[in-house]
Amino acid sequence: MTARGWFLFSLMGVVWGIPYLMIKVAVEEVSPPVVVFTRCALGAILLLPFALRQGGLPATVRAHWRPLLAFACLEIIVPWFTLTDAERHLSSSTAGLLIAGVPIVGVIAARLHSRLRPSAGSDALGDTDHLGARRFTGLALGLGGVTVLTLPHLTGGDTRSLAEVFITVLGYATAPLIAARRLKDVPSLHLTAACLTLAAVVYAPVAALARPSAVPSSSALAALAGLGVLCTAVAFVAFLELIKEAGPTRATVITYVNPAVAVAAGALFLHERLTPTVLAAFALILAGSVLATAAAGPRRPRRPVPWSTRQTSRADGRVESP
Repeated sequence: MTARGWFLFSLMGVVWGIPYLMIKVAVEEVSPPVVVFTRCALGAILLLPFALRQGGLPATVRAHWRPLLAFACLEIIVPWFTLTDAERHLSSSTAGLLIAGVPIVGVIAARLHSRLRPSAGSDALGDTDHLGARRFTGLALGLGGVTVLTLPHLTGGDTRSLAEVFITVLGYATAPLIAARRLKDVPSLHLTAACLTLAAVVYAPVAALARPSAVPSSSALAALAGLGVLCTAVAFVAFLELIKEAGPTRATVITYVNPAVAVAAGALFLHERLTPTVLAAFALILAGSVLATAAAGPRRPRRPVPWSTRQTSRADGRVESP
């Protein structure tokens, strides 16, 4: 990846490493529809004026409304609710581990797409997403590191919550493919503002019915504000730019870094111990992320056959060297 790609990758690893904690705090006092609506509404309020000032937003929506609708459903409307509802019963560590399966599911989805639609060509998902042995090894190492890091902390969960996280994983894995193939020419600000506005409108009636009877605590309000401003408005623009810069599969590798960010934050701000197991997991995640996001080497050009070894056919059927 380029230096810009690594910057966006690092930013996303941090910014989307904290939503699980914020969701867990907010959902203790606020219902999932209200959490999702607040997150989307805050993001839309912040980004929509800039998108309108940039110009061309209505034309963009009219020209791309089908893939915009698909992306909004798969990336925001469905998975944000299922993840938030699941965290009423799942620990944030468990949710982080399960969401870390997104890159693997994304690779599978990309391979299935290429098999079902071979005529789409290599640019359907971007040449940057060619999967080789090195990147596959990186995906496996990263997943192993996340497993080592989070398995000791797995708590809670039931069939419904696990199924909800699986739905979230499917959405997070397939939405970037749509963005890379059908929305790559759409400005990130237009795409984010349009999708967040649509999601806020969808959840507004449900959130009004499920609103809390009392004002939430300051910690819950801070969590909602952080989700809307940092983890939605800022993060989504950066994530879409990362997809354009590095491709959809590499972009989802940030889900390997997210649990590690949570542990690092605990060590820095809560003075939690960094054990040898945690350090080993960090090493696996770092190595896996580097390999999984590395650019494929240049393809070797086909070596031309020397003229002296070529043969030509005569009209009488005999073959002779020129």
